Amino acid sequence: MPDDTTYAQRDDRPAESRRVRLGRTFDEDAEPYDRARPGYPPELYDDLAELAGVRPGSRVLEAGCGTGRATVPPAGRGCRITAVEAGPRMAAVARRNLAGAGAVDAEVVTAEFESWPLPEEPFDAVVSATAFHWIDPAVRTAGAADVLRPGGALAVVRTQHVRGGTEEFFAEARRCYERFDPDTRPGLRPPAAADVEGSDHAEEAARNGRFGPTVLRRHERDPMYTTSGHLELLLTYSNHRALPEAAGNGLLECVAGPIDGRYGGRVTKRYLIELAVSRGR
Repeated sequence: MPDDTTYAQRDDRPAESRRVRLGRTFDEDAEPYDRARPGYPPELYDDLAELAGVRPGSRVLEAGCGTGRATVPPAGRGCRITAVEAGPRMAAVARRNLAGAGAVDAEVVTAEFESWPLPEEPFDAVVSATAFHWIDPAVRTAGAADVLRPGGALAVVRTQHVRGGTEEFFAEARRCYERFDPDTRPGLRPPAAADVEGSDHAEEAARNGRFGPTVLRRHERDPMYTTSGHLELLLTYSNHRALPEAAGNGLLECVAGPIDGRYGGRVTKRYLIELAVSRGR
């Protein structure tokens, strides 16, 4: 479930209530989410094999699978996957995508990771692709440690918007956010990929005490979006969905104008995808 950090600044309401409230919005439009959200590069799955030991026959627990963007490729590589997804619509799309890909040893469980009864049989790896931050921080790392075999891996993927792509457009779009989204900090810009600090997951895993050092691997991607594709993408972000209807419609109209006009109906967006792998002790 890709991250919702955009060039709009998050508000300062209590973290837990905001996390729970916004997390529920993803399930409202699972089909557009599945169409609009970018997948992950093949290199990421090579990294999972190298760093986390996710190979054919590996028993993998995925926490927060969304519509299965990061579930289908490992299933296609022969992993045995149990995927947990809180949203029933998201889970249904994930099951459909797995079936369409011919996955024979993958199941999707509709449940919240925090309250799901963890199986007794240990897993070789726990994977969470741009979803770990939506899970209660009081239980997510400990819960992963509880189900891993000795030496098993916790692999957390983070997706972040960074500077690049059609930069002039995003500078213009920032002004639309400042106009229509009161949570936008004036002048906020995405960081350069080189300036993005390492995942805070490493600190969380170290505090847990049941994992060794965290290893990071990063990739950048530049998918292209048409005007309609970019607007559909924006509507999958929880902070956009949380806007009042008038503000949300005004924001989309403001963003669409430059794409259709000065940028010929197409813009490119740069993502930084970070994999953080922590091996159990």
